[in-house]
Amino acid sequence: MEKPAIKTKCPNFSSGPCAKRPGWTVDALKNALIGRSHRSKEGKARLKEVSDRMSKVLCLPADYRIGVVAGSDTGAVELAMWTMLGPRPVDIFGWESFGKGWITDAVKHLKLPDVKEYKADYGKLPDLSKADFSHDVIFTMNGTTSGVRVPDLNWIRPDREGLTICDATSGVFAMAMDYAKLDVITFSWQKVLGGEAAHGVIILSPRAVKRMEENEPKVSWPLPKLFRLAAEGKLKPGELEYNTVNTPSMLCVEDAIDALKWAESIGGCKGLIARSTANLNALEKWVEKSGWVAFLAETKEIRSNTSVCLKITAPWFIKLSDEEKTKAAKKITAMLDKEGVAYDINSYGKAPAGIRIWCGATVETSDVEALTRWLDWAYDAVSKEYSKGV
Repeated sequence: MEKPAIKTKCPNFSSGPCAKRPGWTVDALKNALIGRSHRSKEGKARLKEVSDRMSKVLCLPADYRIGVVAGSDTGAVELAMWTMLGPRPVDIFGWESFGKGWITDAVKHLKLPDVKEYKADYGKLPDLSKADFSHDVIFTMNGTTSGVRVPDLNWIRPDREGLTICDATSGVFAMAMDYAKLDVITFSWQKVLGGEAAHGVIILSPRAVKRMEENEPKVSWPLPKLFRLAAEGKLKPGELEYNTVNTPSMLCVEDAIDALKWAESIGGCKGLIARSTANLNALEKWVEKSGWVAFLAETKEIRSNTSVCLKITAPWFIKLSDEEKTKAAKKITAMLDKEGVAYDINSYGKAPAGIRIWCGATVETSDVEALTRWLDWAYDAVSKEYSKGV
């Protein structure tokens, strides 16, 4: 097969940190409040601005709290678990590495006495209808390492007694979310917004705030200082929005503000969702006619429109051992890396061997379309190697 003539303009398809917004340059950081305290009047104003812009773009209910925490999405989820769990049994749904990690935290580290685990293999969803809403429920909105998303939140009862805790890091800003069904939403800037790593964001409903305030003095496990938002039993005004427990990077804050301004310029959350969906549609058209690849997600309704995971279905590939499959898939992705066409598109280490392409809103559809031609080219070369017994 002849090498394609047109390369991608941006070869960054990593699932985190993800591609910067179109047109981004370091000039976006020129007004960053560097060398200043985040607790200064100006520092607090900048932190409040990033919180306010996130709330506006997401169209959050007015009584939901939002702010920056330490440790990326992982820190945000664990903050919620460490400060809110305990009063009720917990149902946890995990179908990829991160969701299953929350099960480990609940069972082995917090040692909660009543945890129900609902698991599924990569490419599948567990049965969400089994959730007991007299319990607290933890789930992932979009499996970054599996390419599987929850199609909607209709399965969540509005009259629930427990809390719903949603790890939404590669779903928020790219998928429609009914916030009335969610009490805790966590994410990081490094996904759909294309921001920098290390910072997490947590969104709390009034029910979640109440639980945190009532529960924090009662927890029977050590509570790291970074998790202690409800100082003296109260989540004070501004405690999330501009008075962070840890010291945030004001460079990263400035970068997030820039990304949010861009999001506003393209129509807010609706515009972001449309861009991610267009990227998935471009891949769907290619997969349908490729003849050698398929979505890892078992059905169309659960396909992610951000972290799109693909499996190789060619007969010669299926016959290989798992180790050989990993090597063959990496040969394909290494060719594209060498050509400067696509970086970091290997499947997640614990997931089935294949390809993972970030299709979030900061990626241009024209680049996704260009990438598909290069994928066919690299696959053709590698398949010929294996057909010769190499």
